[in-house]
Formats: sequence, structure tokens, C-alpha cells
Amino acid sequence: MTYGLLGEKLSHSFSPQIHRELGNPAYTLTELPPEAVEEFFCKREFTAINVTIPYKKNALAACDRISPRADTIGSVNTVVKQADGHIFGYNTDAYGFEYMLKKGKIDPMGEKCLVLGSGGSSVMAQYVLRQLGAQEVIVISRSGENNYGNLLLHADAGVIVNTTPVGMYPKNDTSPVDLAQFPALKGVADLIYNPALTKLLLDARRLGIPHVGGLSMLVAQAKLAHLLFFGKAVSDEIEVACPDKDIDAITHAIEAETKNILLIGMPSCGKSTVGRILAEQTGRPLIDTDAVIVERAGKSIPEIFASEGEEAFRMLETVVAADLCKGAGQIIATGGGIVTRERNHDLIRQNSIVIFINRPLEQLSTEGRPLSQQNRLSDLLKARLPLYRKLCDYEIAFRSSPQVARDVLQIIREKSN
Repeated sequence: MTYGLLGEKLSHSFSPQIHRELGNPAYTLTELPPEAVEEFFCKREFTAINVTIPYKKNALAACDRISPRADTIGSVNTVVKQADGHIFGYNTDAYGFEYMLKKGKIDPMGEKCLVLGSGGSSVMAQYVLRQLGAQEVIVISRSGENNYGNLLLHADAGVIVNTTPVGMYPKNDTSPVDLAQFPALKGVADLIYNPALTKLLLDARRLGIPHVGGLSMLVAQAKLAHLLFFGKAVSDEIEVACPDKDIDAITHAIEAETKNILLIGMPSCGKSTVGRILAEQTGRPLIDTDAVIVERAGKSIPEIFASEGEEAFRMLETVVAADLCKGAGQIIATGGGIVTRERNHDLIRQNSIVIFINRPLEQLSTEGRPLSQQNRLSDLLKARLPLYRKLCDYEIAFRSSPQVARDVLQIIREKSN
């Protein structure tokens, strides 16, 4: 291992993609059990590495020297071997977190800030919040003086920062707190980056509260680590310049690469065909939610409607959406009515670029589509059109399936640049 990331479970890490974008294709992942970490640091068979949970304290103890910032925080996430063989530890997470807050337009100056969690990331977040002028920083833990049982004591909080894994893939549908309990909130930050929008952030979005996820932090800290790796920076205590074009460009590229492309629209608008074209041209896997429902139910959609009714179908559709939408880098073609169930809205948004294919009503077919046969298509469209537009990131007028696919690819290219 020359350059890379050390951790216990890394299968869903975006770090190799980020460092590739930074110009370091040699960056790799090393997963080790806790009992092997001490030997890893003793051997020092690396040039420079990042360290993630749960080994940041191990890295701190293993380093011969550490930066003043890492010493103050009590956590090391970047280790660089010097020419003399000694290893020097830094904390680039603090830089990344400060960048993340500024990118999300969340200003802790003069605010009461709640930090959820008490681990290494929490200590780093507390440090940055105080550096940025927070009036008060309260740590919420499961068993401390301030805990999830007495949150109402802090209903006047202006900023909430989640440093816990609650809401992280694959348990995407959980949130550490109910934001409705905090009427004074001015900002919500979640260090989780997979999914792109955790339930906590989706709740903030619904309430109109400024919010930001952890991908920009991950990219910003990686950029500083990259500079330290190659001797282009001598300290982790540098001022955050926001916006940073390099960080923003890489963040957009990673989002475009890792987010699903999720297609919504009326039945027979072309979602499945467009999905097949996109899958062929991008190499991404194509998943059709209706096809998965048929496979799981062991019967066709008309048979499900006939034997069990629409509500049973919608319940199964939600279960399937919850399973599929938490993934990354897929093409997902959805059923026309998936937007009608509010529970599905968060599932659709959490990790996807949502494309609404708007096809003229007279071009839609009703064959093999129970609701389209039982109801006037114009009535269905009238009910669903506001939902399609509310949930989508982009609306594309249908001309032909190949043209829609080209339009989608152009959107992805633009997001990558």
C-alpha cells in the first residue's frame, strides 16, 4: 500500500474515486480488523494514508509527531511517512468540516450548536464550531448528561450537526432526531455522505432549513490530504477558501458518478426504453421497479391488482423502492404511480438524480396498465403532474427515447464538469 485509506469496513467508500480525480490513481482501500492495526502501523509499509473510523485514535498513538491541530482535536486521519522513516499525523477533517459548513451557508457564529454523537468526529466538529464562534456547543450522546431523552432542554438550538452513523447506508430511513422539536434551527449538517440526502437532511429540506451533507467535507479533506501526501502543503491549519473550484468540481463529478439516475413519469412514457439505452451507453445496471415487483410477487401487475388490489401493490412498490433506491450508480425506471405515495418521496430523492419524462397525453398507451384502463388518463395526469414536478431535478419533454437518453447524458456530463 503506497497511498490509500485504512479502515474496518470500506466497501462503500468514495475515496478512491476522489483521489483519482485529484490525480492519484494509486490510492487503494485497506480493510483491517482491530487486532491487525497495531502491526500495520509498526511495519509502516506505506507512503501516506488516510485513516477512518474506528482507527483514528490508533493513528494518533502510532505517529512519531502530530500537528498542533491534530493534537488539540485528539484525532489523526492523515498520516505521512517522512524521508527519515518517521510518520507525521494530521487532521484534515477539520478543514473539510469547515468547508462543508461554509458551502452549506451554515454559520455557527453566536449560535447554540448541538453535536450528535461523542466519538472522534464529534470532537473534531466541536473544535471547528468553537473556532467559528459558536456561543455554546452541546454534545448529545446516548448516556451522557445531555442525551436523546432530554433533547427538549435544547429546543433553542440554532445548528445541529450529526456525527453519528444513524441514517447511513444501508439503514437510510432512520434519523437521530425529530427536527420539528427545534423551531429556532438555522442549519443542519450531516457528516454522512451515503446516501447523499439522509432522512435528517430530507426533513430539513421539507422544513426549509439550510442543510448540507458530508460529500463536500469528504472531498475537501481529501484535497488537503493530497497536498500533504505530495509535500504541497506543510500544515493542516490552513484557511478555508470557499468556494473552491477544485473541490466543487470533484464533488459534482463524484455525485454524477455515484448517484442513481431515477426516471419518473406517466405509464408508457418511455422510462423502461430510455433506461435500457442509458444502461447500454453508461455501463450502469438497469433496474425496473415494476419488473422487480412482478418477480417478487410471482404474478403480473394486472394479476396483483385483480387479486389483491391497488393498496397491496403500492405497499409492495414501497418495499421494492426502499431496497433499490438506497443503492448507488444505477439506472432506475419506476412505475408511473410511485409518486402517489408520500412515503416514496424520500426514497426517490435520497440518492438519485430524478428525471421526469413528460410525454404528451395522446402518445400514452393503456395496454396492460390497470389504473390507466380504469381511469381517464387525463385525470391521472392531472393528479400526478404536480408530484412529478415537485420530485424531479430535471424535466425532459419527450421527443423520442434516444433523444431523452441523450438529454439525460448531457445533464450528467454537465454535472460532472
